[in-house]
Amino acid sequence: MATAPSKSTPATKRAAIKSAQAGAPMVVSQTSRARKASTGFHSTKTSSPVGAASGLTLAYKRSQGVDAYLKQVHEATPEQMVEMERLGVAGTFITDLSKRMALPSSRVFDMLRIPPATAARKSAAGALVDGRAGLAAIGMIKLLGIAQDIVDDSTADEARNFDTVKWLGQWIERPQAALGGRKPADYLDTPTGLQIVTQLLGAIRSGAYL
Repeated sequence: MATAPSKSTPATKRAAIKSAQAGAPMVVSQTSRARKASTGFHSTKTSSPVGAASGLTLAYKRSQGVDAYLKQVHEATPEQMVEMERLGVAGTFITDLSKRMALPSSRVFDMLRIPPATAARKSAAGALVDGRAGLAAIGMIKLLGIAQDIVDDSTADEARNFDTVKWLGQWIERPQAALGGRKPADYLDTPTGLQIVTQLLGAIRSGAYL
């Protein structure tokens, strides 16, 4: 996970953000403010049927929307996360998340190394995606939580209506100099790769772009 933020000057932060965004704005404050009571995922509800799995505490419900589920996971207890990591993530959530991130669902399933046929079956049946792919999906959720925390800490006016989910969808598909020109999306399917991307995203907050 991301390392603790280090102190930096406003000029350093501005330079770090400019390098990280490479064309897409990421709002970061020059000075931090107190954490908001709740995360800033904007509610995006749908009228789709419930896509939850029996026995899963952190169950995804389409009727409540992607953002509500992201907030739920972001505020989950360690025990809830252990259960989620063991059981997996609903295929319907991954499909809906891809739409929320403005990415083709086939591309997101590819990032998580889920075969197309398996992806279609899991999504249609509302089944859980477990194992390595499930952990990769949970990793993506955690990345969204980190990005949202950065926005919540921002004192910039633009942070009020900043679409963090859509921004991360763009960011993970953009080549990064710190990754040798590769995309963060290329690293999301392994724990070590996810740690690398997490540190890179955390560097935006600290102002020390790697």
